Amino acid sequence: MQEKINELLELREKARVAGGEKRIEKQHAQGKFTARERILMFLDEGSFEEFDMFATHRCTNFGLEKEKYLSDGVITGYGTVEGRLVYVYSQDFTVFGGSLSETVANKICKVMDQAMKMGAPVIGFNDSGGARIQEGVNSLAGYAEIFQRNILASGVVPQISAIFGPCAGGAVYSPALTDFIMMTKNTSYMFVTGPKVVKTVTNENVTVEDLGGASVHSTKSGVAHFAVDNEEEGIAMLRQLISYLPSNNMEEPPTVPCEDPINRLEDSLNQIIPDNPNKPYDVKTVINGIVDNGEFLEVHANYARNLVVGFARFNGMSVGIVANQPQNLAGVLDINASRKGARFVRFCDAFNIPLVTLVDVPGFLPGTGQEYGGIILHGAKLLYAYGEATVPKVTVILRKNYGGAYCVMSSKHLRGDINYAWPTAEIAVMGGKGAVEILYSKEIKGIEEPEKKAEFMSEKEVEYTNAFSNPYVAAKYGYIDDVIEPRNTRFRVIRALESLRTKRLENPAKKHDNLPL
Repeated sequence: MQEKINELLELREKARVAGGEKRIEKQHAQGKFTARERILMFLDEGSFEEFDMFATHRCTNFGLEKEKYLSDGVITGYGTVEGRLVYVYSQDFTVFGGSLSETVANKICKVMDQAMKMGAPVIGFNDSGGARIQEGVNSLAGYAEIFQRNILASGVVPQISAIFGPCAGGAVYSPALTDFIMMTKNTSYMFVTGPKVVKTVTNENVTVEDLGGASVHSTKSGVAHFAVDNEEEGIAMLRQLISYLPSNNMEEPPTVPCEDPINRLEDSLNQIIPDNPNKPYDVKTVINGIVDNGEFLEVHANYARNLVVGFARFNGMSVGIVANQPQNLAGVLDINASRKGARFVRFCDAFNIPLVTLVDVPGFLPGTGQEYGGIILHGAKLLYAYGEATVPKVTVILRKNYGGAYCVMSSKHLRGDINYAWPTAEIAVMGGKGAVEILYSKEIKGIEEPEKKAEFMSEKEVEYTNAFSNPYVAAKYGYIDDVIEPRNTRFRVIRALESLRTKRLENPAKKHDNLPL
């Protein structure tokens, strides 16, 4: 009996060293942890239960049958994060460069199937050279099996991808199908085709980092939601992200004890809106002033910075926040901001996370670049996402809310539940200057003297602003539920969210929607 037990212990030890000490040392020298170390850092201490430790590949081509490693390139299993069940897989670069074999794919699929049965999140640590070429179509089939599970799990359990190394070719599509992607700066990259192929096809010279590094995907493409300096920071952020999310689409978001007073007044908000309507301010100051303990986990922080999205809590309740950012492009909506906002709103709606929207938007960004790029379709995505969402929706208009952007930003007409406005809110078809130029175009043309023309326009602009660019016209029609004092925003939002806890709203039965992709 002891002999059998000793054999088991030896095999376990062999599996734990994966591709060997030299390859582990090389991984560490590159500033990267091993697959197993990542899992143990991420999960609660002592909670990891591993699947398929003794699995090996079954390939006999190109002499591969002579080189086998226990676990075969991926560590899989389950554990807990702050006591909550999660499923994990972590690609092991020390074994065949973390390449995907039929066995690796089967292990990942098993974890994903189990997560769906149990209604628990799936977190994948990606560090792989791609498909295992020696296995040919079996490797490609393995990718497709994973993709299919990503698709079926979408909107059912949260899926998070941490790219802590290479991720190229077809391998990128599994992370792309998940809810959130995290990348580490300087040690991870993602692209469909690498620099050599790019050089051959387009004659472009580009480095791995410039083609698909964390900085590129977190600022330009929007592929990555988070870019972190190192893996320790990334793993801590993953645990923080999980804390805001329910385990599945049938659960409510987690609620935590809150010591931040509900009726805390934030006096600074009464002065935050500048007298000059064209002067910017930082909407994150508003967010930090009203959420619990000033804690806000921003998503897509460096992409489409004219719109801010992320997670926070109000009286311990998880919420998703969407806010126009006057500091960037005056908070205008453009193609990237619309895509960013729509994706975030749909995620929150899928997982029962209430939405709090802070509005200061002068409209959609004009120009041929936007029109040729399809701003009509992309803007419609954000419109669609808000109109489709059935979760509690609380909106606070801080300042500008003009034109079509008024409709889009969680207006009462898109089933906004409770819509507030600060006294500084300007709700109109357009700003006073533009309105006067249209409404009084004939009169303006008839005035020849520049001074009199400027005086006339200024007078009419004041008249228009007083008559329309305020919250009270919209409030008169019930489009605004109340005009509130800025410093009291936290209390009013919390009261609104509390009142909406039992909200019940269903969309018409359908196979699926056809949002403007």
